[in-house]
Amino acid sequence: MSQRPDPIREGLARGWRVHGGPHAALPSTHTCDVAIVGSGAGAGITAELLTAAGLDVLIVEEGPLKSSSDFRQLESEAYPSLYQESASRQSADKAITILQGRCVGGSTTVNWTSSFRTPPETLRYWQQQFGLGGLDEHSMAPWFAQAEKRLNIAPWEVAPNENNDLLRRGAQALGIPAAGIRRNVKNCWNLGSCGMGCPTNAKQSMLITTIPAALERGARLWVQTRAQSLELANGRVRALLCQPMNDAGQPTGTLVRVNAKHYVVAGGAINSPALLLRSGAPDPHGALGRRTFLHPTVLSSSVFDHRVEPWSGAPQTVYTDHFLHVAAIDGPMGYKLEAPPVHPLIYTSKQVGLGREQVDRLKSYPNTHMLLALLRDGFHAESPGGRVGLRPDGSAVLDYPLTDFVMEGARRALLSMAELQFAAGAQTVMPLHELALPYRSWSEARAAIQALPMKPLLTRVASAHVMGGCGMAGDERHGVVRPDGLHWQIDNLSVHDGSLFPTSIGANPQLSIYGLTNRLATQLAKRLAGRDVALA
Repeated sequence: MSQRPDPIREGLARGWRVHGGPHAALPSTHTCDVAIVGSGAGAGITAELLTAAGLDVLIVEEGPLKSSSDFRQLESEAYPSLYQESASRQSADKAITILQGRCVGGSTTVNWTSSFRTPPETLRYWQQQFGLGGLDEHSMAPWFAQAEKRLNIAPWEVAPNENNDLLRRGAQALGIPAAGIRRNVKNCWNLGSCGMGCPTNAKQSMLITTIPAALERGARLWVQTRAQSLELANGRVRALLCQPMNDAGQPTGTLVRVNAKHYVVAGGAINSPALLLRSGAPDPHGALGRRTFLHPTVLSSSVFDHRVEPWSGAPQTVYTDHFLHVAAIDGPMGYKLEAPPVHPLIYTSKQVGLGREQVDRLKSYPNTHMLLALLRDGFHAESPGGRVGLRPDGSAVLDYPLTDFVMEGARRALLSMAELQFAAGAQTVMPLHELALPYRSWSEARAAIQALPMKPLLTRVASAHVMGGCGMAGDERHGVVRPDGLHWQIDNLSVHDGSLFPTSIGANPQLSIYGLTNRLATQLAKRLAGRDVALA
């Protein structure tokens, strides 16, 4: 693969204006039309559209610029260099592990390519509860379609790997529907290492699509540069203060000042609310940082009588939404089932037990099958999500209470996954819970799971989908930003990322972010430059 073209290195050789880290030195001050904080899903779409409108754009990214030449399919290299807190970010009580990207392209560089439009029932709920009348299924359809075309989002025509096909077969045996997941890939090699950066540039992440498009039009990219705070005065942002970072992710050097006409915060949920909190942004209704959602995720491991090799092949290609629709959206918590990739470090870090017990489980690793359940949070009074706050050093932390309501949903999800795995032919099933054991029949598993204490830290909970914290609403009492993405109290500040969502999505969120920010950035380009633009 070292002989394959590397579009990032080629662009740098052509003279892309990249500063920070190992690239050109940062200036002491910079002036531009628009400063964008972040380089992930919302930032990338926004950068492409605003540069198409002829605006002078600066993109500020805390993480490094890595490319296909750096992606060697090694967990030991990928997690420290591409993820927030080396893939060890946790909630305040350590009960939830949170995976977020920290590199150019953000989480789009390291996600598993699953692409779903925002479910119609979620959009209806937003209309009814948050006054977002313009975000109905019909109105959003063309924005999703443009993003799908731009990023090659399409059905995956290759047969699913065994890890995913076992989900399909188990669902079929139980008589519940399962379907294929669309993916944002082009000429994919079906390697399975999407979470470590794509070594063949098949994944159509922001790293190889919109960010290069913006750089080709003259945008500047600052890497290893943290957006520290916004300087506010008289209802406007006067400047963005940035902190250079060294290779270890530690502050170095003096603050850099950016003066722009308009500012777009797109650092991702958790980071975007934290920036506004550090900046003392007005928050008259106490909404900032609140209602941050995670799709709390629980997992079920099983062992089959044949090789599954869950690390190999496209990581997520089959799903079932059956359990999202068995009750009303504002009733008991529903959940989506998918089959995650299982690489060695992720596998061992999620397993329970010590010593010989874990060694014995590792022997069955090639025959292991894994399911996850994404719990749909934010639609019930007892599922209000979490709250982003600041540590004494100004870094972000999320306090996310795993309430009894959430954990009751987690128990039902563990039961559903165990039943499906046994229906697919599993020899043993083990929920990822500190007190669980490998169970040899559905009846044994059902009785045991019903008796497990569903408590934080006992139940393994993770998340790769962070949403909310700068919620969008039709009036300022219920949100941080307006339906057009502009901050309710700050005239020249927009938010363009998943922190806009007033609830969780109920599906992997990347396409929801692409579609919504496509709409918002197109409108912003018209407002700032007077030009009509569209994704390439």
